[in-house]
Amino acid sequence: MSDQELRADGGATVTARLRRNLDQMTIEDAGLYAVLLLMAGFYLAPIESGLVTSIKTGTAVVETAPFAPPGPQGFTVEKWQTAIDALLRGMGNSLLYAVPATIISAFVGSLTAYGLTIPDWKQSYKAPLLAIIVAGIFIPYQAVLVPLTQFWSQWVQLTQHLSFVWALGVPDDYAGIIELVVTHVAYGIPICTLLFRTYYKTMSEEMVESARLDGASLRRVYQRIVLPLSGPMFAVVLIYQFTQIWNDLLFTLVLVSTESSPAAPVVLILAGLGTSMEGQDFALRMAGAFFAALPTLAVYIFFGDEFAEGVAA
Repeated sequence: MSDQELRADGGATVTARLRRNLDQMTIEDAGLYAVLLLMAGFYLAPIESGLVTSIKTGTAVVETAPFAPPGPQGFTVEKWQTAIDALLRGMGNSLLYAVPATIISAFVGSLTAYGLTIPDWKQSYKAPLLAIIVAGIFIPYQAVLVPLTQFWSQWVQLTQHLSFVWALGVPDDYAGIIELVVTHVAYGIPICTLLFRTYYKTMSEEMVESARLDGASLRRVYQRIVLPLSGPMFAVVLIYQFTQIWNDLLFTLVLVSTESSPAAPVVLILAGLGTSMEGQDFALRMAGAFFAALPTLAVYIFFGDEFAEGVAA
C-alpha cells in the first residue's frame, strides 16, 4: 500500500472515530464541553489581548480594539526589542537571588519537616515548634518592612563587611541581592516546611521503621529514603517559591530601592518601563511583562509532571 493510500486510510479512520464519538455524545457532554470552551476563552482572552498589544505601534494601540490584531501598518516588534534590552540586566539580577533563595528554602523546609514528622520524639515538643514555624506564614510583608530595613542597614551592614568584594570591582549595590536571598529564605521556610510535612505524613511508616531496624541513622533514612521520594513535593515547592520570589516587588523596593541600580531586579525595572511624561506605552509594558514572565513559565514547563504528582499527593 502506498503512502498516499495509508494517509487516506488513516484519515478515514480518524473521521469515522470522530463521527462515532459525536453520535455517542449526550446533551450533558455537549454542555460540559461548551462550559470548558467558555472557561478556556475567559482565561486566555487577557493573554491574547496582551500579546497582540505588544506587537502594535502606538497608533495601532489607540485605533484598534484591545483584542483585535494589528493591521500591516500597525505591526511592529520594536517594543519587544526595547523591552528585552531594558530588562535583560534585571533578569540576570533576579536569577541571582531567586534561584539560590528557592533552592535553600526548599531544602531547609524539607529538613525541618522531616525533623517534625518522622523522627520519634515527644509530641509535646513537636507541636509548639510547628506552631511557631507555621505562624511565620501569617506575618504580612508590610509588618516587617521597618525592622527589616533596620536589620540590614544598622545591624548587619553588609556593605561594610564585604568591602573586600567591592574592591574587586563588584558594585556595592549587589549587597541588596544577598539581603534579598536571606530575606526570601527566611520568609519561605515556614510555607515550605508546612508543604513538606503534609507530604511526609503520607509516607509509609513501615518503610521508615524497617530502615531504622536495619540500623540506618536518621541522616541515612533522610538521604536514602525520604529525599529520593520527595521529588514531586520538591517540584511543587520550587515552582511556588520561585514564582513568589520572582514576582515580589515590595522587598525589592525596600532593599534595592531604585531601578537605576546595577543590581536592580527585573520587577523593579518593569515597574517603570513604558512610563514617561507623554503617558503610558502600553505595547512596551505588555512586551516587558511577557518577557519577564518567561522564567516562571519555563519552571512550570520543566517541572509540570512532578508538580501535578505532588499536588495530587
